[in-house]
Amino acid sequence: MYDVVIIGAGVTGCAIARELSRYQVKACVLEKCEDVCCGTSKANSAIAHAGFDALPGTKKALFNIRGSEMMEAVSKELDFPFVKNGSLVVCRKEKDLPKLQELYDRGIQNGVKDMRIIGREEVHEMEPNLADGVLAALYAPTAGIVCPFGMTIAYAENAAVNGIEFRFDTEVNAVRKEEEGYVIHTTRGEFRTRAIVNAAGVYADAIHNMVSGEKLHITPRRGDYCLLDHTAGEHVARTVFPLPGEYGKGVLVAPTVHGNLILGPTAVDVENKEETCVRQEELDYLLDKVGHSVKNIPIRQVITSFAGLRAHEDSDDFVLGEAKDARNFFDAAGIESPGLTSAPAIGVWMAEQIQESLQLPVNPEFIPNRKGILNPAELPMEKRNELIRQKPEYGTIICRCEMISEGEIMDAIHRPVGARSLDGVKRRTRAGMGRCQSGFCSPRTMEILERELGLPMEELTKSGGESKIIVGINKDRW
Repeated sequence: MYDVVIIGAGVTGCAIARELSRYQVKACVLEKCEDVCCGTSKANSAIAHAGFDALPGTKKALFNIRGSEMMEAVSKELDFPFVKNGSLVVCRKEKDLPKLQELYDRGIQNGVKDMRIIGREEVHEMEPNLADGVLAALYAPTAGIVCPFGMTIAYAENAAVNGIEFRFDTEVNAVRKEEEGYVIHTTRGEFRTRAIVNAAGVYADAIHNMVSGEKLHITPRRGDYCLLDHTAGEHVARTVFPLPGEYGKGVLVAPTVHGNLILGPTAVDVENKEETCVRQEELDYLLDKVGHSVKNIPIRQVITSFAGLRAHEDSDDFVLGEAKDARNFFDAAGIESPGLTSAPAIGVWMAEQIQESLQLPVNPEFIPNRKGILNPAELPMEKRNELIRQKPEYGTIICRCEMISEGEIMDAIHRPVGARSLDGVKRRTRAGMGRCQSGFCSPRTMEILERELGLPMEELTKSGGESKIIVGINKDRW
């Protein structure tokens, strides 16, 4: 019998899990995939939004501002990359200047600090690669960029260290109310719990509708992206948005915390909640649109394209809190942009609601800090050489594009909630995220996974499930 079961191990579910571990609680996270960060949290713009876009009075506006204000401190506490680089919403037509003012006014209502509207000369001085037609911009210096994998994994690791269990490859099929709580039927048996947190992303409506008469409906909204090599990473210093449109903030151009350049997303509503295929027509549209904001983007430096799904609820707002007709069933549904920015604040707020309802005592042994995977390249040469003398694996480079060592991959495997697949290693270390997209390093990474996990090579996967990389051996291996 658990006190709390969290359904979904994206950034929202993991943030709630970590904040719940501040209390004395028996809790677990159920995730249908093989790892944390396998849904929307792995395929997004990686932006910490300032908070001027959401309509005043909405939960999106409230939690965006709270999350933005928390992000820097949380990133230091949990040791994940975050850079406050600022953002620009650019305007290319005189007739659209009132829209820029409207965004500014909205930001002031929401509580965004230090914003200002700047003219042509200043904005082109700040970003020389802006399109020539840009005549003004809304500048928000409190915006930032973050590593969504690093953030989600950091929350999950800290939650696990503080006693939260994680159950992967565990898909929820049904939820049944009982007098003392709920029974959750999954592909790996039943789980009984006093309370449920529904953080199931695009499936959050299905989970909610199992227990509540007030139905939710979520539309998966697919967004395509292009990621460019490090050689393009300094093309812009700030996140550059166009004026927002009907389906969101529009296609952006932004640096990443790891030195790449990201373009996207598009916005297409789909029915299939697993439709993350990339479509050529969407990429063509994307590459055309980004050129309206930023010129001379080195498109030949694109190293990969991908698509993600955001969970758009019909109310166009986050659905947060206890369901009216289901005691101790808490929704964290409809978490689309600015969900990544809002996650720290949602985690705190939701944990407080659950604590109050279940009367959970404070955990006196809560550990607030977490240290990420050691990066030898960040050490002074003398300390790096000493590290390699003590553990030679840190001197063996496996991923040449990103300069990731065997020692870092071993660390990623053996950490709390450690990697068990190629993508799991990639999200934790960036091995395979470089220019060759794992063309050279994947065989070596598989050998390390085989050795460290004690699994036969034939059982290793790219991303869990049936994504096995080899199906047999046609020669004896030496």
